[in-house]
Amino acid sequence: MSTVAIIPARGGSKRIPGKNLRPFNGVPMMAWSIRAARQAGCFDHIVVSTDDPAIAELALAEGAEVPFMRPAELADDYTGTVPVIAHALGELPDATLACCLYATAPLVQPRYLREGLALLLRNPARSYAFSVCSFPFPVQRALILDDSGALTALYPEYRHTRSQDLPEAYQDAGQFYWGRREAWLRGDTLFSPCSLPVTLPRYLVQDIDTEEDWKRAEYLHQALRAAGEIDA
Repeated sequence: MSTVAIIPARGGSKRIPGKNLRPFNGVPMMAWSIRAARQAGCFDHIVVSTDDPAIAELALAEGAEVPFMRPAELADDYTGTVPVIAHALGELPDATLACCLYATAPLVQPRYLREGLALLLRNPARSYAFSVCSFPFPVQRALILDDSGALTALYPEYRHTRSQDLPEAYQDAGQFYWGRREAWLRGDTLFSPCSLPVTLPRYLVQDIDTEEDWKRAEYLHQALRAAGEIDA
């Protein structure tokens, strides 16, 4: 068995330009993911898939590998995660288990990376194990705006159901996705019964797509480090 962390990090971020290299609490954003992977101690290789020479240079300086450059057709705004990992595995013929670790996940913790690997090894019939967290409220009680701008229930059938009687729902935490080589290459669907959850506490989960997200994540990261609640 050979395990690899594959960190997708293209150079053309639009919403937050240059976010993979931008300092996050004094450290380039992508470096937090590389350091967490190194601390996890469960990877034979830590590989960065990028089309950007500056990102490749940072990856090497942080102790990761860049054995190939990602082709331009897999580095646009529309390419999904699975094709990027499948391409990387085509360049890494010895890898049997691959963990897609996002470059913009500064709250990722080594212990959960190890937990994902252990979960997949215990369940050989499953394709993936990835990070999730619970929604803080019942999604069945969500509201939307109608065409006139008025509020209406997204799921009107649950309008009068008590919140405690509704099943808990989960969201993709957007940190990491362990998968078997053959599952990535087949393109197995991540959000399906072939996947298992690595459940994170909600305070470790923050998407970073806007400047507001970035600031909130930095404050959260600072507070958790000061409290000794995170490893990286």
